[in-house]
Amino acid sequence: MTDDPTHSNPEIPRGHSVIQGYLKTLDSSPGVYRMLDPQSRVLYVGKARNLKARVSNYARPSGHSRRIERMISETSSMMFLTTRTETEALLLEQNLIKQLKPRYNVLLRDDKSFPNILVTGDHPYPMIKKHRGAKKEKGSYYGPFASAGAVNRTLNQLQKAFLLRNCTDSVFDSRTRPCLQYQIKRCSAPCVGKISEADYAETVKDAERFLSGKSTRIQEALGAQMQEASEAMEFERAAALRDRIRALTQVQTSQGINPRTVTEADVIALHMEGGQACVQVFFIRANQNWGNRDFYPRVGPDVDEAEVLEAFMGQFYDTKEPPRLILLSHAVENPDLMEEALSSKLGRRVELSVPQRGEKAEIIEGATRNARESLGRKMSESAAQTKLLKGVAEAFALDAPPERVEVYDNSHIQGTNAVGAMIVAGPDGFMKNQYRKYNIKGEDLTPGDDFGMMKEVLSRRFTRLLKEDPDRENGLWPDLLLIDGGAGQVSAVAEIMREYGVEDIPMVGVAKGVDRDHGKEEFHRVGQRPFALQRNDPVLYFIQRLRDEAHRFAIGTHRAKRAKANMANPLDEVPGVGASRKRALLAHFGSAKAVSRANLADLKAVDGVSEALAERIYGFFHEKG
Repeated sequence: MTDDPTHSNPEIPRGHSVIQGYLKTLDSSPGVYRMLDPQSRVLYVGKARNLKARVSNYARPSGHSRRIERMISETSSMMFLTTRTETEALLLEQNLIKQLKPRYNVLLRDDKSFPNILVTGDHPYPMIKKHRGAKKEKGSYYGPFASAGAVNRTLNQLQKAFLLRNCTDSVFDSRTRPCLQYQIKRCSAPCVGKISEADYAETVKDAERFLSGKSTRIQEALGAQMQEASEAMEFERAAALRDRIRALTQVQTSQGINPRTVTEADVIALHMEGGQACVQVFFIRANQNWGNRDFYPRVGPDVDEAEVLEAFMGQFYDTKEPPRLILLSHAVENPDLMEEALSSKLGRRVELSVPQRGEKAEIIEGATRNARESLGRKMSESAAQTKLLKGVAEAFALDAPPERVEVYDNSHIQGTNAVGAMIVAGPDGFMKNQYRKYNIKGEDLTPGDDFGMMKEVLSRRFTRLLKEDPDRENGLWPDLLLIDGGAGQVSAVAEIMREYGVEDIPMVGVAKGVDRDHGKEEFHRVGQRPFALQRNDPVLYFIQRLRDEAHRFAIGTHRAKRAKANMANPLDEVPGVGASRKRALLAHFGSAKAVSRANLADLKAVDGVSEALAERIYGFFHEKG
């Protein structure tokens, strides 16, 4: 690859003449180009089989859509990266779009990873659990599932059906009696020998067969075993087998329609309307529907379905493994190129298909209907949200309806495990990927000092904003701040805003009324008398919903921090004690407290603990004491 950056100069004219100037330095190589504005912000990232031919199209003064014409008129410089192949250019283009988020590209705004089911492979009695992220742990992975809820429902039924453990290895190793999971018939209690290793291994195989789509054979085998148990008058065993068959059936029925002719595929359907788009993705694995997720990519008013779907797929599969078959509602711009790029990523052939008849076409039709209905709901919600934001502007005398409302709250118990929380709302509702939590670090704060906590949170927030977006051009700055509190909180925040020179951002404190009645909130602004809204005012309900969401997020963050602190194990802090040695120590002594009180000789007697490590552990606890 070669890089040819051209620095932006505000005095260089923008538009066709600028683009024309690059033609004499370009050849017909494939590659990626970037169009930049006078401030060197990336307007657009594109790929080309032939860079010179593509750029010459932009150099023409006519024949462009309104979006492209506007983009050309703002372009004052370009950057180029040549690649060996067009496929390489496609992969690089989508990587740069995700990284730079250019204004004129179709942009996938929600790019979370999807959970899988993991059957662990590093223990004689494997566990079954939910897994998200890189597949570094040893074992067999099944997925992706569209949501944590879809995984949890499936796991719940699989535990009933196969009685596999879900406890950690350290808990497993320390059990002396069966746990509650065994009592409620969710586990076969291999930890205390209620099932042999061979029999447990067979149930693991059954679970993996089911997750691989061989469910019919398993249910037939269980049915035959139930019949045998019934004939032998082993009614308790027969009832347990009946419950397992019922649990397997429930997994299948909860998945909705399970296709007969499609073993493994992603189903991607697009619906566009009113300058907005919704993409529905269904995951089909092992002839089972493992859930669906909708996405709302940012699109322009004059992009077509082929461009949106190609951009979506490039960004969607940038961090995800594609299946062998992808069913599409519309053809993409460069199907051969996309197939080649995804095949090289997977290491085997990936096929793109736009089915016209049969079961696959019915699947696409159902996914497209879902996309159309989801977009309709979102547009309806957006219209209602826009009306509410207009009401907020009127209530608080803002210049315009806010595009980004930030709401802040704190949570602690007598100053311990203190956290600050920020939630964000806008025209599309709650923007959960913009939520932020702040661990309160101020060592000089008095426990329970809410003013001091809020000052710390806002100081950190504005420090980051001034660093990342000093010109307020990337949509990261709030149009309105809502603070949970009255006049004192408002004056504390106003002081911080003065320090950072951001006094132009409207800020309102939301406080309960004198009798703390929900519905009698008072609103506080700097230098103005507090006021209230009518009880039946929709804007009041909206503000209450925002404040309650901030409170929920702050409480949840605080509880998670407190739980983590409560679960903290002093052995985690001892240098050289990893997971396996910690397990050995806990198995030998029974608890971390017992380890801390052990003498040197006893520590040396633990399997895997060397003399040097025993001395280090002993020294760690006794020097601290």
